[in-house]
Amino acid sequence: MKFEMLEIPDLALIHPRVFEDERGYFFESFNKNTFIEAGITEEFVQDNQSLSQPGVLRGLHFQIGAFAQSKLVRVIKGAVLDVAVDIRKGSPTYGKHFSVELNEANKLMLYIPVGFAHGFLTLEDNTIFSYKCGNVYNKNSERGIMWNDSELNINWNIESPILSEKDKFNENFSSFNSPFEFFTKQ
Repeated sequence: MKFEMLEIPDLALIHPRVFEDERGYFFESFNKNTFIEAGITEEFVQDNQSLSQPGVLRGLHFQIGAFAQSKLVRVIKGAVLDVAVDIRKGSPTYGKHFSVELNEANKLMLYIPVGFAHGFLTLEDNTIFSYKCGNVYNKNSERGIMWNDSELNINWNIESPILSEKDKFNENFSSFNSPFEFFTKQ
């Protein structure tokens, strides 16, 4: 596995080593020791999977307090535009985002630490999206930021995505008071 540390501190794009032959392919999508060697020491405690159709936008989500979550995300089938927004007060990249296409062909994975809002836009039919979480889901701790907030300036390349009812009423970034702080790793 190759860990590509990104311009936004603590975000990592992971390139798995894929072995392909006439039978298909094999790759390791997670190895605790390999992640620790790369400086990612999360203990993932919950796996989630979603199926979505083209034009579905989920996010931008995060959890707060004792239930704050890190995530390791990837696409099993199909494709998404995946977005992580730095919402850590004091971060040199506060309010900045990273976006990447994750798909079944490139097999890329994105590690998103605590202190980021996360969302994705489905690009293909029957896309299966998988995420490992560093904490369990807690409905009362769930929060969201508007996907199309002008201050974030995310190019989703869609004007009218399919949203859940709750995502239609997420908070604007300009009125957002982040509960997360940025800490430099020693």
